Amino acid sequence: MTRVGLFLIALLTAPAIAGPNDVDRFADVQITSTQLAQGVHMLKGAGGNIGVSSGPDGILIIDDQFAPLADKIEAALARIRPGPVRFIINTHHHGDHTGGNAHFSQQGTVFAHHNVLRHLQADETTTPAHWPVVTYQDGVTFRFNEQSIRVIHLGAGHTDGDSLVWFEDANVLHMGDLYFKDRFPYVDLAHGGTVRGYTERVSEVLQWTDDNTRIIPGHGDLANRTDLTRFHTMLEDSLRWAESMKGQPKAKWHEAGLPEQYKDWSWQFIGESRWIDTLWQEMETMP
Repeated sequence: MTRVGLFLIALLTAPAIAGPNDVDRFADVQITSTQLAQGVHMLKGAGGNIGVSSGPDGILIIDDQFAPLADKIEAALARIRPGPVRFIINTHHHGDHTGGNAHFSQQGTVFAHHNVLRHLQADETTTPAHWPVVTYQDGVTFRFNEQSIRVIHLGAGHTDGDSLVWFEDANVLHMGDLYFKDRFPYVDLAHGGTVRGYTERVSEVLQWTDDNTRIIPGHGDLANRTDLTRFHTMLEDSLRWAESMKGQPKAKWHEAGLPEQYKDWSWQFIGESRWIDTLWQEMETMP
């Protein structure tokens, strides 16, 4: 595997607490901001994309990337609107989405699904400062900055604790890692994720978005419904292919390979081989 591939694996599986070498690793990361609607922004840096609500009530953020980036994220937020972060929503428990919790929880309150708390408490690299203070089962609604911001848990997908965040009035949706734009997704089978569930979640989202919806993926560039439909088609085709391969040794799966049109969906963290391994494991453990 290339150095870039190893670096990305380190990023996407990193613990929430920074180690001694992490400051240097993130030294060159720049936080960029894109306005999606009045009072709604998307921040990109390293790790999961961040959603932002800003306005007279203050600042709410969705995910907070890695701990060493907290000061840079705070500076980017100050350029949008000065003032503390009042609320933090975690879309799931992975360290590239929750690493800044300990920093931002000094200012505001962290919200997440019950299973996010459970997984973070089981992670020896986290402290109580990283843990959500408010947890929910099906979701919660914020009425904040003259917006209705719905946080929705649809069921298992990327993990067993994923949340979507829907800015209803602005028609902006943050999908967390239930969406990797134009890439094979990482499905965390060890923490309740399931490819079938993932596909069902995306299908549900497509039913209540429209052609004007702006979609923030967990990773990748800003997207729209056409992009998400293409991603959903890949998931469905992958499952159909996996069903056709059931009963054959895993080596045969790799020898056959995925349909040709998805060869360019590989990336450094989840290449074709790892996606095939995920599909094979799902078929083996959940026939």
